Amino acid sequence: MIRKCIVFLLIFNLTACAELQQVVNQLPQTGGVLGNTDIAAGLREALDLGIDKQVTKLTQTDGFFKNDLVKILLPEELQKVDKALRDIGLSSLADEGLKVLNRAAEDAVKEATPIFIDAVKDITFADAKDILLGNNDAATQYLTSKTQTALYAKFNPVIKSSFDKVGADKIWSNLINKYNTLPFTSDVNPDLTDYVTEEALKGVFTMIAVEETEIRTQVSSRTTDLLKKVFAMQD
Repeated sequence: MIRKCIVFLLIFNLTACAELQQVVNQLPQTGGVLGNTDIAAGLREALDLGIDKQVTKLTQTDGFFKNDLVKILLPEELQKVDKALRDIGLSSLADEGLKVLNRAAEDAVKEATPIFIDAVKDITFADAKDILLGNNDAATQYLTSKTQTALYAKFNPVIKSSFDKVGADKIWSNLINKYNTLPFTSDVNPDLTDYVTEEALKGVFTMIAVEETEIRTQVSSRTTDLLKKVFAMQD
């Protein structure tokens, strides 16, 4: 009986050691095949890919307006304006009002890339390790925390300028004035610049998150050897 116990303990210990070694082998080692520098570089590459592939789309005509994930709609308090105008046959005017909001966002996002590039360059190994082992949007959340304030400062004046350029003030004034003439309505006079700025920021980070999720969950989206090696560690 004692001999059987000894044999069992030996087998158990050998099995446990083998499993432990597998875990150790998967951990990032500075001197190993995939070192700390590689892991940080892989995360930078993934973010660069998201910026290049997804954010660039938003800068194109209809990048926001025809993308249901990020299309900017009216703020809640103004949705009654949109509905009321459509109900009385002024859908084209309502569409034009929405379009100028989205055009302003498309203009603003062109200012984002340099800010993103600076943030991506600053990723350390400690950041990369937390990102790699985090949720499917951990890299996007990192980028949000590092760039949101700077992006707002860039986006806001561009959106205001875009509104001026396309005559948004005139369009919205016409739209709201028509709404205000309807019976049984309360007058509305909103400043939409801040609202569109915030919505544009949400749209940018939404699209980066889309790319990050694809890289994390779809091997086919890991288009370089470095991406394949780094993200294989989180599979």
